[in-house]
Amino acid sequence: MAKIIFCFILITLLSYNLVLCDNNNSKVPSNKRYLLYDCNPGEGFNLRRDVYMRIANLVKNLRERKECKGDDWVLVLPPWGRIGYHWKERDLEQSMIPWSTFFDLKSLNEFVPVMEYEDYIEEIGEASIDELWYLQNYAEGWTSGVWEEKMHERDCIDSPVYETDTEGKIRGWFWGYEETYAKKFKCVSVQGMSKMFVQPICGGNTTAKSLMLDRGENMLHDMFGGKNYWDCRRSMVFSHKLIEIANNFRSKFLDSNDIEDNTVMPENWKNHKCNGDATGGPYIAAHVRRKDFLYARQEYVPSIKQVAKVLSEKMKEYNVNKVFIASDGTKDEMEELKSLLPGMIMFKPSKAELNNFKMGGVAIIDQILCSHARYFMGTKESTFSFRIQEEREIMCFPKHTTFNRICADNAKDDCEQPAKWKIVWNSDSEIWD
Repeated sequence: MAKIIFCFILITLLSYNLVLCDNNNSKVPSNKRYLLYDCNPGEGFNLRRDVYMRIANLVKNLRERKECKGDDWVLVLPPWGRIGYHWKERDLEQSMIPWSTFFDLKSLNEFVPVMEYEDYIEEIGEASIDELWYLQNYAEGWTSGVWEEKMHERDCIDSPVYETDTEGKIRGWFWGYEETYAKKFKCVSVQGMSKMFVQPICGGNTTAKSLMLDRGENMLHDMFGGKNYWDCRRSMVFSHKLIEIANNFRSKFLDSNDIEDNTVMPENWKNHKCNGDATGGPYIAAHVRRKDFLYARQEYVPSIKQVAKVLSEKMKEYNVNKVFIASDGTKDEMEELKSLLPGMIMFKPSKAELNNFKMGGVAIIDQILCSHARYFMGTKESTFSFRIQEEREIMCFPKHTTFNRICADNAKDDCEQPAKWKIVWNSDSEIWD
């Protein structure tokens, strides 16, 4: 009798477990599809933010276009890490960093649905990707000398960075998650904007539930500076904790706060419109790029003495005695600048802040502090400066206080200044107004 009861209990438990497994496998709706992406490891933090915008706008198109037949596309956020040159810091783990460390996911979701990579794994039940497209240029270049949009599956130009293991699984970096693999792989030569991917993805070339586009930087914006560009950019609200740290620093060291500076932002970015110009705190700010720019763009990079001279003049012009500096310069360079600019202030993270928010978080705090200044000067062709200019446009600063740079020593004082990419609120036509 005891054996019969035991067998009955065992069968019941097994049946219950099978039901649970079946429920787990069926909890993902049949029309739900996932788009993942990555960039060349050499790309820096701020360019990767720009690539996110290209991919996010692709997801927006995939969700809205008729040929996609109502598929529920979700953007899976690639964990941050392996930005070797830009994030050099000994004894600091900087891989598999979730997006929530830097950005407010609720705000991102107001533009297109997004999810962290680990949530994706949990939702589908395994660390796998159905298909991986490795984006590359055309080996032959522009054969006609005329730009045309095109996309073709081609042989890989460079040696693939992915390998097939003994089980037929495609293995690679995958943001540091060793268990992750792809089921299919191909190289795709592309030359064009993100909307060009809609037809191939929506049944033309794949029916994969999950698709990854590696080397996403090879995809261009649909309409750079257009409404969708700016809506997506506005949705990239920084994490509340990083904003809090920056605001506390502003208050303590820069006598700055949102109410007096006219930079109060609504909780939902969609509710924000410009109601007069932002004033900014009683300080000016500059992004002083050094390191590789000293040789890669040496004709545009001013000396430390030139930086001090120009900023001293601007401090007098704006009647302030403080200047905030964001820089990747050496300790000696910053000490020299400090000796020439007594009112110079920099953000120095505590050990705990560095461990919690990594170098990416420090960069964002620097950008927040620069973006709230009464007047800002950036570095030519620096994506770090571009992101600050965008933040200032979103907060409605006068353009003459935002789009500026310090001229090199041997250049005229009226050297070429940054292009003024103004914010667009309602339609692409505003670009040319």
